[in-house]
Amino acid sequence: MRHRKKKVTLDRKKAARLALLKTLATQFVLYEKITSTDAKVRALRPFVERLITRGKKNTLFSRRHLLKFLTVPSAVSKILEEIAPRYIDRPGGYTRITKLNQRKGDGAHIAKIEFV
Repeated sequence: MRHRKKKVTLDRKKAARLALLKTLATQFVLYEKITSTDAKVRALRPFVERLITRGKKNTLFSRRHLLKFLTVPSAVSKILEEIAPRYIDRPGGYTRITKLNQRKGDGAHIAKIEFV
């Protein structure tokens, strides 16, 4: 039975999946919008929203916690100084997913994720 098995695996082992999400999240924070496959974007959304919620409290603990999940230190400072203050009054829902067309080569569904 598959009760309470909600995790999206993206057909990868845990280490590869975490590395993929870390790099996608870093690029998303730096460029504020990225285009990828629909499954990757849907897996990225809760990952990034947790990071932004953590960044609302600009403390040393928050900075160190964000450094664990973002590969570039400038992305951490961007969350703490630019992105999180934008959403200080918002309780969640910082990102928007827009579906685009299918990729020509393999027919994969493409989506764009951006900040609201």
